[in-house]
Amino acid sequence: MKLLLDENLPKRLKEDFPEHEIFTISDMGWNGVKDSQLLALLKENGFHALLTFDKNMRYQQNFKAYLVTVFVLSAKINSYSELTKLSPQVRDYLKKSRLSFGPVAIM
Repeated sequence: MKLLLDENLPKRLKEDFPEHEIFTISDMGWNGVKDSQLLALLKENGFHALLTFDKNMRYQQNFKAYLVTVFVLSAKINSYSELTKLSPQVRDYLKKSRLSFGPVAIM
């Protein structure tokens, strides 16, 4: 699957998903892009999911318009040492034959 790490996540998190094609916002040159535009870019560029630390995104966006999965990682801080603990849950979810659209809280 093709995944995108939001700019609020450590780039090192890419290492946790070697079986997937994973990019950062910086890799794509999308730094500073607003959330609604980012969701449209995900769809246009064939991404299956976004991983983010932005807990407000699920309340601020109309996910019916974009049909993309957004993993909202919830930890005390957005450090690699904390977020890597959530990676197994994301990987398990990605093993499903079909992803649901919209936000998925990963705690």
